[in-house]
Amino acid sequence: MSAHKSDAVIIGGGIIGTACGYYLSQKGLKVAIVEQGYLCSGSTGRCIGGIRQQFSSSGSIRLMMESVKHFQNMEQELGTDVHWHNGGYLFLAHSPQKKQAFLSNIAVQQAAGLKDVRWVEADECREITPGMDATGLLGGSYCPSDGQAYPFAVVQGYAGKIRQSGGSIHTFSKATHILQQGGKVSGVRIESGREFSAGVVINAAGPWSRDIGQMAGIEIPVEAERHEALITEGVEYMNIPMLVDYRADGGYFQQYRHNGQFIGCYTPVPNVPGHSTDSTFEFLHQMPKRMLKLVPGLKDLKVIRQWAGSYENTPDGNPILDRTGLDGFYTVAGMCGHGFMLGPAMGRVAADLIVSGGRDLQYPEFALKRDFTQAEAMK
Repeated sequence: MSAHKSDAVIIGGGIIGTACGYYLSQKGLKVAIVEQGYLCSGSTGRCIGGIRQQFSSSGSIRLMMESVKHFQNMEQELGTDVHWHNGGYLFLAHSPQKKQAFLSNIAVQQAAGLKDVRWVEADECREITPGMDATGLLGGSYCPSDGQAYPFAVVQGYAGKIRQSGGSIHTFSKATHILQQGGKVSGVRIESGREFSAGVVINAAGPWSRDIGQMAGIEIPVEAERHEALITEGVEYMNIPMLVDYRADGGYFQQYRHNGQFIGCYTPVPNVPGHSTDSTFEFLHQMPKRMLKLVPGLKDLKVIRQWAGSYENTPDGNPILDRTGLDGFYTVAGMCGHGFMLGPAMGRVAADLIVSGGRDLQYPEFALKRDFTQAEAMK
């Protein structure tokens, strides 16, 4: 079996892999994506579609400001409706400590150029969120230019453009070996034995990125962690932004503008390490209660589906975007539950880094060999 030849092989067919492939193809590179399942079968297809610029790391803020611009122009750029809607994000503070943390983060965000983020008092939170129960609420951090999009449409849009540029996408093609020659990467071998030769290999395997790194003798500090989500039937759009409640019995949920469905999740305590995608009755019982605590008017909504997927966590809650110790082998991973929203800007920056031969490291705070002490507070 002859090797498939391309300029770059990308391992992973989610938002990060397809965004990297799209921007590399726009720079004239022939791209091959190898994906162990189908496109969006990993974390991307299991996320809840939120897109926010509110972070405590200036690097993530700047990346997300760029990503939002990409999402705003995506329908025209990719030729497909990705259901972008700037419905906003509202982070709720029910304690003086959380209020102070949000105020500190807002100062960082505004200094980074995010000018429309602001603190809103409890009365305005109720105006922003029709029907919200504001018991105990002090206020919130609100950014109206945050929004939502449909992950499957975005990934398929990128994939279509990659194919139009002469690239190829190989689903159900699990990478098993990183090929090397003379101290440089030379390609990828998949489970069937077929080889994909290229002078550039990109590890965009999400929660499996540690495993891919180990194939090349590179340690990638990313750990998979199970998170669950659910979605309801569609109802008339209520103009409710993404609500983020960090309390122990809180959660995160929003309503899709394009079909009226509510979708949400919460962070499990204790956390659940590993690649399990099992769904639990506990989540199905708890998540609606947490939604109703904030918006009691949702009481008649019917849940139609629940599922689970993996976050890909790093020690500091920030992504990894860097070359590695193996010449031509790059890692774009560790998105910590924010891969879908970071994806467009990550893809563009990664393409610049790769075309520069690894010299154009625009975000050194996301380097592979950093000390991981600057933790992201708004996970």
